Amino acid sequence: MLLGKVKGKIISTRKHEKLVGYKLLIVEPYYGHKKDTFIAADKLGAGIGELVLVARDYAVKSGLDKDAPIDALVVGIVDREPEKK
Repeated sequence: MLLGKVKGKIISTRKHEKLVGYKLLIVEPYYGHKKDTFIAADKLGAGIGELVLVARDYAVKSGLDKDAPIDALVVGIVDREPEKK
């Protein structure tokens, strides 16, 4: 699982039938290289600028309510940014 910031959303007029109901978000890792952005599916309603918890790869299956071709899934919206050390 990783922490990331939502930078944008993907508008899709056509997509796989199993992706219907998921919003597709552009997520930038909070730690590490900012250029390593990726797309994550979301059903929680995260918006641009919000900090989110994202499950990736094999961990995604446990967060899905139906089988879908997803490799990154928003599983939480963070209320407050971690304190900088």
